[in-house]
Amino acid sequence: MITVRNLKKSVGPDRTPLLKGINLHVEKGEFVAIIGGGGSGKTTLLTCMSGRNRWDEGDIFFRGESLKKMSLWQKYVYRKECAYLAQQPQLHPNKTAAKNVLSGRFRSSGLLRMATGLVSKDEHFTAHDYLDKVGLLDKANLKADQLSGGERQRVAIGRALAWGAKVIYADEPISGLDPHSGARVMEDFRRLCKEDGLTVICCLNKIDLAETYCSRIVGLKDGVIALDVSGRRLTEREKRQILD
Repeated sequence: MITVRNLKKSVGPDRTPLLKGINLHVEKGEFVAIIGGGGSGKTTLLTCMSGRNRWDEGDIFFRGESLKKMSLWQKYVYRKECAYLAQQPQLHPNKTAAKNVLSGRFRSSGLLRMATGLVSKDEHFTAHDYLDKVGLLDKANLKADQLSGGERQRVAIGRALAWGAKVIYADEPISGLDPHSGARVMEDFRRLCKEDGLTVICCLNKIDLAETYCSRIVGLKDGVIALDVSGRRLTEREKRQILD
């Protein structure tokens, strides 16, 4: 589904290398954790894969299509089908959870509807369906600023699904959340991958959560892949490969 081929990325006047020839292939329905210490390149890799950052050499392919060679329309479709979730979800604080979910669908609507926020009864039911997928049906009418951090992140997941996402790139989505809320977000990701065929590629700094919830763990160190295993407990030697 997604292939990264010999990806290289450098920054600054001295061209400091951040990614040094990354090769990676991710299939539909995988829940992939990208882990690594500071400066390992994991966030840079995620932003490149999501199309939010340029790279110097190599290419990224989505369903066999090169991101470099995509037309403007193809890039639009890619951004629609491949959602990016930041550490702090960008929700409208004065809109309800349901309307925040629907804002993903407004992007495919006319300018008038985007401006007014008018929605049909069917769309309200649709919003409730997506909130139900992330276990927040009972929060549909609460404003975003009344939700906890974990609930806001789950609303953002529902919004991405409403927008039509087939892939979610998540950058430290549980950073700052309490253990219970973080586990709930991870459980939602795992269930959506298993039941709906969603693909999730997620930067994490907590190895234990990657071991518990993810179907695959990719470890980066100094801009290269040092580890690529199916989801399981890592040995102490494997952890040192990534974090030392």
